[in-house]
Amino acid sequence: MISTVITEISGSGSFQSPRSPQASQMAPYLSISVTDPAKMGNGVQAYISYKVTTKTNLPDFQGQEKIVIRRYSDFVWLHDHLFEKYKGIFIPPLPEKSTVEKFRFSAEFIEMRCRALDVFINCIASHHELQKSEDLRIFLEADEQTMERARAQETSIFKKKPSDLMQIFKDVQSKVSDVVLGKEKPVEESNPEYEKLKHYIFELEDHLAEAQKHSYRLVKRHRELGQSLSDFGKAVKLLGTSEGNSLGKAFSDLGAKCELQSIKLQKEAHNLLMNFEEPLKDYVRAVQSIKATMAERANAFKHQCEMAETIKFKEIDINKLRLMRSDKLAEAEREYEVLKVEGEEAGERFKTIARLMNEEIVQFQEQKTLDIGVALHEFAKGQAHLANSVAEAWRGLLPKLEACS
Repeated sequence: MISTVITEISGSGSFQSPRSPQASQMAPYLSISVTDPAKMGNGVQAYISYKVTTKTNLPDFQGQEKIVIRRYSDFVWLHDHLFEKYKGIFIPPLPEKSTVEKFRFSAEFIEMRCRALDVFINCIASHHELQKSEDLRIFLEADEQTMERARAQETSIFKKKPSDLMQIFKDVQSKVSDVVLGKEKPVEESNPEYEKLKHYIFELEDHLAEAQKHSYRLVKRHRELGQSLSDFGKAVKLLGTSEGNSLGKAFSDLGAKCELQSIKLQKEAHNLLMNFEEPLKDYVRAVQSIKATMAERANAFKHQCEMAETIKFKEIDINKLRLMRSDKLAEAEREYEVLKVEGEEAGERFKTIARLMNEEIVQFQEQKTLDIGVALHEFAKGQAHLANSVAEAWRGLLPKLEACS
């Protein structure tokens, strides 16, 4: 299922859904869709490309519509750039790469990947800060050769493979976990509200992971039951061939109903996967992004404290040099002034990250409540429709079976 999110930019810079097509034509808007996945190349060099279509009337873009071809590594490029440049903002997560070769190019995996990339890019486009990013405009408008050169020019963290990046995030998450659980006592802010936030995030991660695990089991159960019904239906139809006309016809009808219900169960399994399990998985990944931002905040606080300590020691050194009337005093005072500037910058950096995180968590909680509510509603609606359909199918078959019995 490919979703296209159209956002209308209000005068305050926030994003709202347009009330009508006419309204979206008048107000600033940005619409992005990721569609048409296609396999490119062969063997170990094979990859999936995606068509990224942008429609907008924002003046910063080249035109009202632009279509480019992107691959997964281009999305990684955008994610990593935003993560480095927008500290304190929760960068939307990317879907994981499949490490199992036989699943990499399966139709279902490609559909899920395409959907997740569509969600990723639209989350960025609907964010009042991230949508202004020059990197986003490059991603949406640059030709393939330009994007390839941009990827090739990366250094430091961007040169690392996705597996390396995942390990970095795992190390970061482990470190933050140790801090929360009290296994490690680094320099960290003693803020009751922030402690409450950390506890909430780690608890949410556990609950989401548990829900997603059981949603996976639900999908698996529907598929297994569907397959069992299909196999049973075929066996009953074969059994009917050895019976008389009326009983044989009843067996044939029963087998056909089983096969029909099997198709419905398989369809509902797919709906569960795309509309229930995948949204839950999106939020499991989103929590990982929040934890990475928490690690950046912890590093910023630690750096601020280290700078304050360095400045304090430098002040002691300067006082000693003054008492000694040392000729090194002037140089020490110059170093002190440089340290003061760096200390102020470190303090401002931490304050900015903390402020942005406070704003982001409020938006995250509001959106989570909305999205999870929609996913649960779709789940209940799908199950109710399936139950009614199954009941009606068996109910219609009962008179024929009763006549035979």
